[in-house]
Amino acid sequence: MRSLRVLVLMHVDLVPPENAKELIKQAKKDNAPDPAWVTELNVIETLSKAGHTVEKLGVYSDLTKIRSAVEEFKPHIVYNLLEEFDGESLFDQNVVSYLELLRVPYTGNNPRGLILGRDKALTKKLLSYHRIKTPKFVVFPKNKKKKVPKWVEYPVIVKCLNEEASLGISQASVVKSEEKLLERIQYIHKTFNTDVIVEEFIEGREFYVGVYGNYRLHTLPVWELVFKNADNPEKELYSRQAKWNNKYRSRKGIDTQKAKLDDDLIKKAHDIAKKTYKALEQNGYTRIDLRMNDKNEFYVIEANPNPNIGNEDEFALSAKASGLKYEELLQKIVSLGLNWFDGA
Repeated sequence: MRSLRVLVLMHVDLVPPENAKELIKQAKKDNAPDPAWVTELNVIETLSKAGHTVEKLGVYSDLTKIRSAVEEFKPHIVYNLLEEFDGESLFDQNVVSYLELLRVPYTGNNPRGLILGRDKALTKKLLSYHRIKTPKFVVFPKNKKKKVPKWVEYPVIVKCLNEEASLGISQASVVKSEEKLLERIQYIHKTFNTDVIVEEFIEGREFYVGVYGNYRLHTLPVWELVFKNADNPEKELYSRQAKWNNKYRSRKGIDTQKAKLDDDLIKKAHDIAKKTYKALEQNGYTRIDLRMNDKNEFYVIEANPNPNIGNEDEFALSAKASGLKYEELLQKIVSLGLNWFDGA
C-alpha cells in the first residue's frame, strides 16, 4: 500500500501520553490491566511503522476540531476509533455522517450500520425478521411503568440497551425471579440513566466471529471465551469484572482461544455471522457475539461494529490465528475504508 496521510480519530481521554510505553511496562510489572488507550497506541504505532504519516486527534464534543484537522492535514483517510461523542455512545454514527458530509474516507462501519448494530433491540428485531436465532427480549424504557410480560422465563439477563464494553454487566445481571428482575432494572436506570433490555439467558458456550469486508465478506476463525476454573462454565458471562479484573480472571481461569468445534459447527457459526453482518448492513469490520446451547444451537447475542482492534483483542488475535499479521489487518481495514468511499 502506498504511503497515506491518516488521521486517527479517538476520544480526547484516549490520546496516548508521551510516556505511553513506560506506563504499559509498569502496568505489566504490577499485573494491572493495560491502560485504556492501548488500542489507540497500537493503531498509531503500527500505521506509522507501515510508512504512513499519522496525525492523532482527540475529540469530545467539538466537531469543529474534526473539520479543522481535515482542512489542515488533508488526510487520505480517517481511522475511526471514536466510540462516543459528547458522552453519548449513540452519537458515534453522527460523527461518521459528518465525515461523509466532509467527503473524507473513514474506516469501519457506515452510519446506518452503526445505528442498527448499536441498538440491541433494533438488532434483534432485524435478526428475527431474517430468521436468525437471537434470545427473546423486552425493553424497559426509563421513566415508564415497569410491567414484566407473562412470557418471560427465568433466568434472564439485564443489560443497558445501547452501551458497550460490558457496562453494567455483572453476575447480578442474571436474575431468576421477577423481584430481582425489577430490582436490577431499577439499578440500571438509576446508575447509568439508560433504557434497559432484558434477554433470555442462553446457558452454554460463548463465541466471537470476526467479519470484515464491504460486499465480499471474509470471516476469521471462531474465537471462544473460556472459564477454565469455573464449576459451571455454561452459566458464566463476560462481565466487566471478567474483562478487567486480573485477580478475578485468574481465579476463574478466564481466557479466549481458537474454538474447538467440528467443521460443521464452524461453518454454521461463519454462515450465521455473515448473515447477521448483511442483515445489519455492516461494512468495514464487525465482531458477532454468539452463544451455543447444549443442543448445538447458535444464538446471536449482539453485533459489535468497529470492535476493539488492539493487537491483543479478540478480533486481532483471531486474525493472527488465520495468518493475518496485525499490520496487515490494519492495512486491510484502511483499504476497505477507501474502497467504500469509492463505491468499490
